[in-house]
Amino acid sequence: MAERRSVGVEEEFLLVDPGDGAARAIAATVLRLDGASARTEPQDGSGLEAELHAEQLETGTEPCVDLDELAAELGRTRAHAAEAADAVGAAVAALGTYPLAIDATAFPKDRNLRVLERFALTGREQLTCGCHVHVGVADDEEAVAALDRIRPWLPPLLALSVNSPFWAGEDSGYASFRSQVWSRWPSAGPYGLFGSAAGYRRVTAAMLATETLVDDGMLYFDARVSQRHPTLEFRIADVCHDRADAVLVAALARGLVDTAVREWRAGRGPDPVRVEELRLHTWRAARSGSSGELVDPTTGRPAPAAAVVERLVEHVGAALEESGDLARVRELLGAVSARGTGADRQRSVFAETGDLRAVIKDATVGR
Repeated sequence: MAERRSVGVEEEFLLVDPGDGAARAIAATVLRLDGASARTEPQDGSGLEAELHAEQLETGTEPCVDLDELAAELGRTRAHAAEAADAVGAAVAALGTYPLAIDATAFPKDRNLRVLERFALTGREQLTCGCHVHVGVADDEEAVAALDRIRPWLPPLLALSVNSPFWAGEDSGYASFRSQVWSRWPSAGPYGLFGSAAGYRRVTAAMLATETLVDDGMLYFDARVSQRHPTLEFRIADVCHDRADAVLVAALARGLVDTAVREWRAGRGPDPVRVEELRLHTWRAARSGSSGELVDPTTGRPAPAAAVVERLVEHVGAALEESGDLARVRELLGAVSARGTGADRQRSVFAETGDLRAVIKDATVGR
């Protein structure tokens, strides 16, 4: 078996009342009692962290190599968040969006206040929770070579993770409305070809020179070179209802990086698909998740989601087989196919109860 790349996962959660599901703006209290610092961006394995709003917490696993190890780490970080919230009479919920109408509260940090002042309603409505996967890379050249080559395959990762159908008290009609809210940031979403690490630096420097973004932490591409770690960071996924789905997204992300780097070293260029097309691919993934049609990256035409996901597995199959992950990935895909995504689960609970607060309580970690 070849040496495997490290992989780590950051997850964002909502702080809620365990009784009625009401959002609670108590992140500062949770962090203070937990002994955590209030950094806005977490470090792998650093524990609990602050986010833009006080109704949120973020966790980060240690870098892992084995998928079983990653699953255990996710269990640990989720339990840690749940226990810290419980200490102040709250709970954490794995939801990509808060289902009810809410005026979110800024986490009291100077950077957050600058972001909210500059971006107004776009910032105030960003009570959204994602899943960020960090895959180890040798250097920035390798990272950017991979960034250029993974672009067409990112929407299927969103389709597998969708977990945010409800917004402001109603069904949005999307499996991932988080991605629609998130796309309001001017720096978010699909990105073009960079060509090299120098090209990536030129583009990001030009973006920062506009003085639109508060800092480089706001380079919100669907995948990016991490500012803090020697990793490529995938940012397209919703926070997953089931931690097994986060493991699946992480395994496929690592397979994509392995495959992309091999293509680069073999002299194979990236797919030149334009950003305008990728935006449509991403929109379709957000709209129907894994239950409708996605755009097949190899044809640019719609196809059943299951077929597109299978095409993704075929694309990274050699890398998954070499790392020993192929059987596990197929097992995890079978599981999400059988039980549905987080969005499916939320809609099922709402269909049974007619109560969005029941949806929130159902998504609480460790319930």
